[in-house]
Amino acid sequence: MSIYLIRHGKTEANERRLYCGSTDLPLSEGGREELKALRYAITPKRFVTSGMKRTDETLQILFGTVPFSAESRFREVDFGDFEMKSYEMLKDDPAYQAWLTGDNEVNVPPHGESGVQMTRRVLEAFGSLPDGTALITHGGVIAAIMAELFPAEGKHRYQWQPQNGRGYEITADTYRPIP
Repeated sequence: MSIYLIRHGKTEANERRLYCGSTDLPLSEGGREELKALRYAITPKRFVTSGMKRTDETLQILFGTVPFSAESRFREVDFGDFEMKSYEMLKDDPAYQAWLTGDNEVNVPPHGESGVQMTRRVLEAFGSLPDGTALITHGGVIAAIMAELFPAEGKHRYQWQPQNGRGYEITADTYRPIP
């Protein structure tokens, strides 16, 4: 059994350190160039993306024009009112401070979703992926899957988040970073 989890390439939001989950951004020029330099030594049987521009573009750059399906349950967490804003832009907002100071896995940003809600929908979809699938998705999605599958590692969810264009190969009860 092998499932490949690959984070999309960089976007302008990544480069500017903005909260970006539900906003459908394309890759940045720098993100495209970084992906072109990567060499994957994997041969997935099928491909799935979250259906967002940045995941679809990443798939095309890394693997060429291949058949794929899109599954919206693999989208990043929706940051609601905090979407496309930075810490600096939000730091004095009482709603933002309330979200940050509690358990922001459980706390819901205004008009968004919590980490727990996102994890629930992602794990439901993940359970139906067949062997040999490459899932091109988002950092938070990958982190949620890895934290669920490998709790003995003792890592906080965000410690599992790979760099853009990178990810993990999961085989049975082990994993390895890719590429």
